[in-house]
Amino acid sequence: MNHKYLPHTEQEISSMLSSLGLTALDDLFSHLPAAIRFQDYGFGAPQSDSEVRASMQSLSGKPLIPFRGYGAYDHERPAIVEALSSRQEFLTSYTPYQPEVSQGTLQYIFEFQTLICELTGLDVSNASMYDGATSAAEAMMMAVNHTNCKRVLVSDGILPHVLNTLKTYAHFRGVTLEVVASSNGIVANDELTKAVQDPFAAFITPYPNRFGIIEHLDTFSDIVHAKNGLLIVYADLLALTLFKTPGKSGADITCGDAQSLGLPLAFGGPYLGYLATLQTLVRKMPGRICGMTKDNRGQRAYVLTLQAREQHIRRDKANSNICSNQSLLALQAMIYAATMGKQGLIQVAMGTIKATRYLFNLLIGTTLFTPVFKAPFAFEVTLDYVGDLGKLNSHLENRGYLGPMPLSEHRGVFYASEKQTKQTLDDFVAIIKEIDHEIR
Repeated sequence: MNHKYLPHTEQEISSMLSSLGLTALDDLFSHLPAAIRFQDYGFGAPQSDSEVRASMQSLSGKPLIPFRGYGAYDHERPAIVEALSSRQEFLTSYTPYQPEVSQGTLQYIFEFQTLICELTGLDVSNASMYDGATSAAEAMMMAVNHTNCKRVLVSDGILPHVLNTLKTYAHFRGVTLEVVASSNGIVANDELTKAVQDPFAAFITPYPNRFGIIEHLDTFSDIVHAKNGLLIVYADLLALTLFKTPGKSGADITCGDAQSLGLPLAFGGPYLGYLATLQTLVRKMPGRICGMTKDNRGQRAYVLTLQAREQHIRRDKANSNICSNQSLLALQAMIYAATMGKQGLIQVAMGTIKATRYLFNLLIGTTLFTPVFKAPFAFEVTLDYVGDLGKLNSHLENRGYLGPMPLSEHRGVFYASEKQTKQTLDDFVAIIKEIDHEIR
């Protein structure tokens, strides 16, 4: 018998074609016009495994050393994450609708939910979302459905791709989305107080924001709840290992991307969204929730406890059209968190803060950069450059570096992770000084 992952043999192909009354694979597509059919896929001659890998690496070029975060963060990824999550039983795991054949899948989803609840300080988490942006949009619709109000406020400190996704959802759901302007890198209390005077469903704020600054959730919570709105926090999970949890600060919903928990940059995705909320809002939560119970023999068992999506209930009763989750990526995040442990996650977060602070001091020391904001920053920092930041980034790419996220001609957001050694940071700043001398 052939291995189940290998292609069919020539004999099997011939047998299947014969049963269809055909003689060649091309006969399957004979009804299609020749003009729209590929004649040559350009694969070339057969290659060995190592040759294919070398060929693919040559296409991708030399990987750049990143000094840019802005929603996608480069952290050390223990080999065990890939080794365990790529096991056959996980890659081919059965869909968890039938618990008797999917206890392993249900268990790690349950553990993922537990992890999210511990990090956010909230009561309940669902079984993961597509990515951070869609989790924010789903959180927005939870608030709209709960309050029966279609006006939502959002901080302009949120990441642009998240804001764009919110705008898309809002447009097609008839929701009015208003951006609350920031001042000196954060949303001022008086601006938020002014915005909440009219009825609204929720205020969405990042934690930290796209400038790297830590917002004051406690104050936001008081202002928002005084007007009967919900506080939605878009949070970096790694940051929550050090900062006061959104739950303790009065957040009603916390959402975001779990990419920083052991997931690779992967050219921008796929990533892993999460969503957590209070027990009082659980019936408004999209997706599904895994729970732990006991079977008829008294043994621990895992099941789907809540399924509030249109695949399981009438479409007009559904909270969302979310019809899947990033289960394999949730497994990777869970393995990463379990491997690192509580103290290990704290060390990663502290290492990232220290690296960014060291980079900040080096850059300021060159006199080529100046701080933009006075507020405390965490993993990222916003700086003004004396020259053209676009030109600087272009030259940095030629030298093997991915420079800061540009916000304007002279302004950018820098990021450094625990992976960056002192030597790497020193070399990066030295090259910036060389490039600046060449282009100015």
